[in-house]
Amino acid sequence: MKKMILLLALMLSTSIASFAIEGMWIPSLIDMFYSDMKTYGLKLKPQDIYSTNKSSLKDAIVQFNGGCTAEIVSDQGLLLTNHHCGMGAIRQHSSVEKDYLKNGFWAKNKEEELACTWMRVTFVKEIRDVTKEVFEGITDETSDSERRQIMAKNMKALQEKASTSESIQAKVKPFNMGNQYYMLITEDFNDIRLVGAPPSAIGKFGGDTDNWVWPRHTGDFAVFRIYANKDNKSAKHSEDNKPFKPAHYLPISMKKKKKGDFTMVYGFPGHTDQHYSSDKLKFYIEEERPARIKMRQTALDIISPAMNESDEIRLKYASKQASIANAWKKWIGQIGGLKELRAIDKKLKWEKEYTDKANSKPEWKEKYGKVIADLNATQAEYQQYEFARAMYIEYLYSSGLEAISYAYGFYDLALRYDGLVQDNKVEETAKKALGKAKGFFKDYDKGIDHKIFKAITPILIKKLPAELLPENFAANWEALGEKIFTSSVLLDAEKLEKLLTDFDEAKSKQLSEDPAIKMVQQMYSHYFGKINPKARAQSKKETELMKTFVEGILTMFPKRKTWADANSTLRIAYGKIDGSTPRDGMQYLHYTTIDGIMQKYDPNNPDFQLTDRFLELYKKGDFGDYTQNGKLWVCFTASNHTTGGNSGSPVIDAKGRLMGINFDRSWESTMSDFMFDESRCRNIVVDIRYVLWVIDKYGDAKHLVDEMTLAK
Repeated sequence: MKKMILLLALMLSTSIASFAIEGMWIPSLIDMFYSDMKTYGLKLKPQDIYSTNKSSLKDAIVQFNGGCTAEIVSDQGLLLTNHHCGMGAIRQHSSVEKDYLKNGFWAKNKEEELACTWMRVTFVKEIRDVTKEVFEGITDETSDSERRQIMAKNMKALQEKASTSESIQAKVKPFNMGNQYYMLITEDFNDIRLVGAPPSAIGKFGGDTDNWVWPRHTGDFAVFRIYANKDNKSAKHSEDNKPFKPAHYLPISMKKKKKGDFTMVYGFPGHTDQHYSSDKLKFYIEEERPARIKMRQTALDIISPAMNESDEIRLKYASKQASIANAWKKWIGQIGGLKELRAIDKKLKWEKEYTDKANSKPEWKEKYGKVIADLNATQAEYQQYEFARAMYIEYLYSSGLEAISYAYGFYDLALRYDGLVQDNKVEETAKKALGKAKGFFKDYDKGIDHKIFKAITPILIKKLPAELLPENFAANWEALGEKIFTSSVLLDAEKLEKLLTDFDEAKSKQLSEDPAIKMVQQMYSHYFGKINPKARAQSKKETELMKTFVEGILTMFPKRKTWADANSTLRIAYGKIDGSTPRDGMQYLHYTTIDGIMQKYDPNNPDFQLTDRFLELYKKGDFGDYTQNGKLWVCFTASNHTTGGNSGSPVIDAKGRLMGINFDRSWESTMSDFMFDESRCRNIVVDIRYVLWVIDKYGDAKHLVDEMTLAK
């Protein structure tokens, strides 16, 4: 085991030194790829980027509410992230009377900043390699079950020792498919307040039409602030809290940009799958993604027109529609890119190279010779269950249908009442259920949900064989749906409140007969009884095989550029400002300007509408000190490797200054979750100078700009 750990460290150091732009790299290993960053123009020292002994760039980067990324831009805890990352908070504070989504919001002073008590931001204090400690006590003779127990015990001990308070926690996570383990020590801050947001006409300009598309003209940003107690420590929301004093914040680059300038994205990329086998990738391209696209398209065709017809519906469904549409369009581009890139052919070529290499030495052949064949065999064995799992998740949680997953929250009250009595939790559970129901009804429209149910249920039935659906579901779904949406007490706020008040056994029996609970019983019991066990068995097999496969890459191909797949941990990607030529005869510039906004402006198209104030400012040409050669840049593209979770990430220049806020990829780039193509993959960034112009000139909030440090 010790020899294996040393071998991995050696291979990692040699492989990183040889790569180009592809990859999402662990900051604590910066010494291993620092020299390559310098060749792209970096002027900072390694300790300026990541350090545990002094302040560094990492101390200005936070994970924003568990998903996106944000960056600190002042000594008073001012945060920038994407508009779409902050949309939930903007919507939560909005009403028809105070429509901050439509009209924007700008706090004129700190007293006007709006508390978001449900939000948190997470700092990474340290990333520590604990591979040796996790594997401590494991030998070649250790059985699989003993191995899992020992590793779990070791990880628990490491985490408990490093978790020193409620806000400072440690989590050990696998990297490189479990060949390495790192512990992330983090600190949460929970008093976050909304400071400013442009109207959707700026923050979401282009809407679904332009999503994942270049050229782009979206001012995708929002402004928040971190608050702390009098000792500058994490604390729950309180009027006594003060603006947080960070260890580091990013100065703002006002320097002119040009093609070829160094760029670094520092953030929390969510998930990539670069090591999928050829058969698994083929399954995603030909079956899984198209089916999910179909289901989402069907739901969007119901939600989007309803939002355009009613401000009330628009506010209720803004975040939900954006979430559904985002992956829907991404997947369309992803499939197209993978096909155009001939990804399957490239996978097959690589798999042949891997197997041939494995067969070149007896010890490699024994361990790695059959791993690709075994991965593809596992895919064939379990594929129908993987597909069914994806369809159930899409149907119940992701494509806009809300009634059934919502009803699952009442399962214990309806069907496990005796257990709640034994645990003395009846009153507590009923109270929590009522609280969640009130939040649910705030953003729910039963008519729209019923339409979605009637539209996407036939897709589920058509895509899955009868044995993977609940018994008689195909024959009875319409009648059951009518009962749910016309008579379920769970979808009637007044009746539900009465039912949950003084909840008892009789009310539990009444709830158990509710049609929504009946469907929950059917769907969830069938899923957990028939599909989930097979899906878990597949996952277990694949996890072990993928670990061996990646170990083979590290062992047999030490000079190959191998980076650990994204897993929502802090990473660095770097490249340069660059345009692209995604298709024959097509060449994209690396930037867009405000003139392009006016070219797209269409008062009859909800995606391209503008406010009167914006039109007035453009007509005056009042762009302040934010222009470059007389033009106000809006967005630019760079060659950084990004994915979901990088939304809101800072794009940092060679001297550690903020150039812009990452918010998207081009459509041609979406396949980079599976396969990166350096010639065409581009991340899309809102230029920080446009952000400042909107804050200053449009939002009349120059006090926020004055709070930042501007550098030329």
